[in-house]
Amino acid sequence: MIEKHKLLIVDDDDAVIEFLHAKLGAAYDIVSTNAPENVLHLARDTLPSLILCDIDMPGMDGGDVSKALYDDAGLRHIPLLFLTGLISAGDILKGGGQVGGRPAISKQAPLAELAKKIEALTAS
Repeated sequence: MIEKHKLLIVDDDDAVIEFLHAKLGAAYDIVSTNAPENVLHLARDTLPSLILCDIDMPGMDGGDVSKALYDDAGLRHIPLLFLTGLISAGDILKGGGQVGGRPAISKQAPLAELAKKIEALTAS
């Protein structure tokens, strides 16, 4: 049996988390939180193949999550993909597909595009 990649989804919107569980759950093992301050603990406990993180969250935003992961020598190797509704797909493309030095995708992007990005980042 082939082991599924594990995704850690971080978004303050429970509807987004539920949608991603429903759409990606057959292909990936999913762990999620709507509290970004739990990311380091969850990442250490679950060792995900990828962290899919919203940018605009109250308190600890996606940039803070990215920095905290990078500052942790045991977690900095885990790829982080920003999932954002703040920046259009066109603007992300203009930025080379990145936001703040991390790969990013718009929440409005087709699910197939999201899956393609996830596969590319978990392939190694």
